[in-house]
Amino acid sequence: VLVMVLSIVASELSHVCTKPLDFVCNSEARAVMNKVKDLEDEMVDCSAVASLPSPIQLPCIRIHKATWEKKSVHERRAEILLSLGTLAQDVRTARTLSQPGCGLTLLERLERNINNYLHVVKLLHGEQGELAEPQAKSCLGRDSKDLGLVLKHFGRLLKGKLEWLIVEMAKGC
Repeated sequence: VLVMVLSIVASELSHVCTKPLDFVCNSEARAVMNKVKDLEDEMVDCSAVASLPSPIQLPCIRIHKATWEKKSVHERRAEILLSLGTLAQDVRTARTLSQPGCGLTLLERLERNINNYLHVVKLLHGEQGELAEPQAKSCLGRDSKDLGLVLKHFGRLLKGKLEWLIVEMAKGC
């Protein structure tokens, strides 16, 4: 119960203070950190997000299993960081162009959640003892002004590529 409470608090902070090993080895902590469903629920009551003020590049969520399995953990991590970083930057741009209200609040919460994941995935790098960041091959997603679609792709990134990375890393748990 304590881990769940701490995870909820950490997910709302701009920086996560949890150990990457806890994130890797505790699926409940990962589930609590994922705010996509909460944001989708809040979006229903907010007509201000019908169309975002600027396009957001959707994260690349396709996984070709054979190709993914040939990549090192470091390469997989770099690909996820690239997707999260691009998403965070585009959400930040949309947020700065948004009018005050529920749409702005949703974008702020989404940006915090993305930044929390960026922080944790970057820390996973430190626990692996790797020094260099490889260049991830860019997988360009299409642009969208539909926050619902952005949330859907973000959720798929978390439940797809990130979870597959975590499963590989969790073998050490």
